[in-house]
Amino acid sequence: MSVRTLCLAILNFGDATGYEIRKLSTEGRYSYFVDASFGSIYPALARLEADGLVTVREEAQSGKPSRKIYSITGAGRAAFIQALSETPGPDTFRSPFLLVAMCADLVGADTIRAAIDHRLQNLHDELAKLDGIAQECAHEPTNFILDYGRHCIRQDIAFLTENRARIETLDPASASALPAAAE
Repeated sequence: MSVRTLCLAILNFGDATGYEIRKLSTEGRYSYFVDASFGSIYPALARLEADGLVTVREEAQSGKPSRKIYSITGAGRAAFIQALSETPGPDTFRSPFLLVAMCADLVGADTIRAAIDHRLQNLHDELAKLDGIAQECAHEPTNFILDYGRHCIRQDIAFLTENRARIETLDPASASALPAAAE
């Protein structure tokens, strides 16, 4: 799924400024779907406008530059539905924590303990964020994905809590080589 599709998704639920779209896609409710950087949102919006999939109107602000409000068009909604109809690619997951865990036998118990504690805190914070969104949400498909996300996070928390000793107690002196990487 592309940043372009993500922008259409946000606009499908209501008009928004570029700033609001950027904030929602990098920090907010839509940050879970596509890796959208600050620098990718505005070019995507410009392409969507050029393709007639969104419209933009300027709204004057007192003492500030005008702000641009984006709206999805009928063609944009059709393109969005078409994009949703395509089989999604595999989910991607990257974790700096997992790199530390993979090298647990090199860094020692204190480093691993701190990394696990930090990861658990991040998971608890993310769970609280999803719980907060769920309390305000009456949209059943969104509640489904919130429940899915909360389930995954709870499983991560349970796994780390139940299995942390497996890597916290490794002896750095017994570090073994990883299997050779496939070329």
